[in-house]
Amino acid sequence: MANYREAPLATRPKTLDPNEYFNLSPEYRRAEEARAAIRANLKRQYQVQLNNPHRKELIEDPALTRWVFARGNPYPHFRPTPKTSLMGAMFGVFPLFLFYYLFKTDRDRREQQIKDGTLVRKFSMSS
Repeated sequence: MANYREAPLATRPKTLDPNEYFNLSPEYRRAEEARAAIRANLKRQYQVQLNNPHRKELIEDPALTRWVFARGNPYPHFRPTPKTSLMGAMFGVFPLFLFYYLFKTDRDRREQQIKDGTLVRKFSMSS
């Protein structure tokens, strides 16, 4: 940590903050240890079920079930925010207007060249 230099345009990552490691209260450390113990116990139970050689039933993981349901049904969980609205406009609406402008101006330019007789037609079959 002594050799770490902060970038000029970025903040220090939370994992490298000395307050994360040194200035923690005993209650906070006990709570972290309790949460880690619960996670380890759940992981152990899942591994025991998964590696049971006599298993006949499907193993249900509620967290995985919730994740799959949320991935399959995104619209009930979608919340419109300024960021999502801007992204929708940038990737949904703006390209339509851009392509319309490009195609329309190119078509108008070619029509004007055809009317003026200045259009050079490449790959002409009659010449």
